[in-house]
Amino acid sequence: MIRNLKSGKTVEVKAEIDAQVRQTVEGIIAAIAERGDQAVREFSQRFDDWNPASFRLSQADIDACIATLSPQVIRDIEFAQEQIRHFAQIQKDALRDVEVETLPGVILGHKNIPVDSVGCYIPGGKYPLVASAHMSVLTAKVAGVRRVIAAAPPFGGKPSPAIVAAMHMAGADEIYCVGGVQAIAAMAIGTEQIAGVDMIVGPGNAYVAEAKRQLFGRVGIDLLAGPTETLIIADDTCDVELAVADLLGQAEHGVNSPAILLTNCEQLARDTPAEIERQLAKLPTAAIAGAAWRDYGEIILCDTYEELVSEGDRIASEHVQVMTRDPDYFLKNMRNYGGLFLGQRTNVSYGDKVIGTNHTLPTKKSARFTGGLWVGKFIKTCTYQRILTDEASLMIGEYCSRLCALEGFAGHQEQADIRVRRYAK
Repeated sequence: MIRNLKSGKTVEVKAEIDAQVRQTVEGIIAAIAERGDQAVREFSQRFDDWNPASFRLSQADIDACIATLSPQVIRDIEFAQEQIRHFAQIQKDALRDVEVETLPGVILGHKNIPVDSVGCYIPGGKYPLVASAHMSVLTAKVAGVRRVIAAAPPFGGKPSPAIVAAMHMAGADEIYCVGGVQAIAAMAIGTEQIAGVDMIVGPGNAYVAEAKRQLFGRVGIDLLAGPTETLIIADDTCDVELAVADLLGQAEHGVNSPAILLTNCEQLARDTPAEIERQLAKLPTAAIAGAAWRDYGEIILCDTYEELVSEGDRIASEHVQVMTRDPDYFLKNMRNYGGLFLGQRTNVSYGDKVIGTNHTLPTKKSARFTGGLWVGKFIKTCTYQRILTDEASLMIGEYCSRLCALEGFAGHQEQADIRVRRYAK
């Protein structure tokens, strides 16, 4: 039996919040579509108190940011980018063009073609999320994208030196210091100063995710990566201190970040609330993590591994951390998750920052139908066909003619019939 020992905000309250976000984003996008850079400046001033002479950073600006960082910081960024580049290249190498003769004289194939231009959003208003630059810019470059631009909000009243360094080291062709919905809309729609792109990628808060949702179709997007979600699946082999550290470690992303403990160990479930309070008392980001746990935290108690899998798939969390006696059981049986973290030796933070997998992952149950950002998201798999002989075109044409007639498509049928008449001679 599945029992909720602690619940977060109701579905109705969440829907009301989503509606407010949706309305705000609609207004910002409409203003930028109508007034371009002027509107971008107005929103940047209002939301970030930021109105520079140019949102685009010059090479001198970039060099000045890098110069403020210690050699250790540069080496750490280089190490993380090496891991992410290496795994992205492995993924790319798994993709291959194909061409095959499926019938005598009939050639079918596909080519993997990178998107021409991509805009990468790197969150940085609350925390300077350096890792998001690796995950988006670097991965796009490995995929072969020709033009990669990157935008991040100011941090502490200026461009974040570490984010700028990471963008530059990852290979960004243009770097902008502008944040939020205004950055997403400017890159997607294009303004007088920012040429639009074909695709927008990167995580963000609820407003950024909603902007991507509303702009999808005008541009491509990677996925809807909104407020961070984490799900801990644990049994009696996991101690409460470790489980809570991993819950709060993701809850600190934002006050609306869901953190859920799913367990078949009643003792762990009962001990968790007190341990949450103990760890919050010494956590520097307790104000954020505590609010997230209060409003979006959940404790769900199950009886069996089968129920843990069923409930985990229902939740379809962005991050699923498995700390059980047999983590491979969940690797084998779970179907809905953004990223899976198996065993107590790993954790979501490793994936977020350095281990090599991409940290831009699906949220709000979209793990039911998509995976996370990876090199393949930047690549279009486009098919082509070729017929080599009259006999092959005649044979395919006869089938096609009858099938078009079945559907009542006279024009389609004539496309087939004209070839049948010619090649039957």
